[in-house]
Amino acid sequence: MGVAIRTAGEGDRELVVRLLDEAFQDDPVSGWVFPGAEDRRANHPGLMAAFTDIVLAAGRIDLTEDGAACALWLSMPADDHDADAEDDDPAQLRQAVDPDNERIEAIGRLTAAVHPSGRAHEYLWMIGVAPGRQGEGLGTALIESVLDRCDREGLPAYLEASSARSRRLYERLGFELAGPVLELPEGGPTMWPMWREPRTSGTAS
Repeated sequence: MGVAIRTAGEGDRELVVRLLDEAFQDDPVSGWVFPGAEDRRANHPGLMAAFTDIVLAAGRIDLTEDGAACALWLSMPADDHDADAEDDDPAQLRQAVDPDNERIEAIGRLTAAVHPSGRAHEYLWMIGVAPGRQGEGLGTALIESVLDRCDREGLPAYLEASSARSRRLYERLGFELAGPVLELPEGGPTMWPMWREPRTSGTAS
């Protein structure tokens, strides 16, 4: 039996924020951005809310019908950015979420610096599965639904894996390392930039 997936709308915002907050509380990168457990409980939901709002406005959030998993995607054009505007984005995010936390701004700048440019692609920004539902294939179903479209349209896909476990999952889905790994400073965890070429020729130019 397949996993039913729909596109989230504004009415799903609180569900998505709560889901991402629960799914990423123990994530290595979230633990680096908010190293104190109390601080993480207090401010992590605000960061997930900011991410949700960005993708609701500029991308697409796929949600399983039962609300147990979601994936945040952005379609990146080949000439993908206004550099001056993007330079301001991490600082604005930090100011909005937790002005005293430099790592909110740092993570945005570090991931932007390794993000490939020059080719249109689908960017999996985040994928979250409710802690009690992990291991059921929900995340894989969410990703594969977009990868199937990428294959039809001849589009690559990109993401940053935030744990060795997720990296192995993405490798099974056809992603490969894209350049050097990203070692977060001050003893932080490793992130793996990963790229997937489409598996079939498509009609996208």
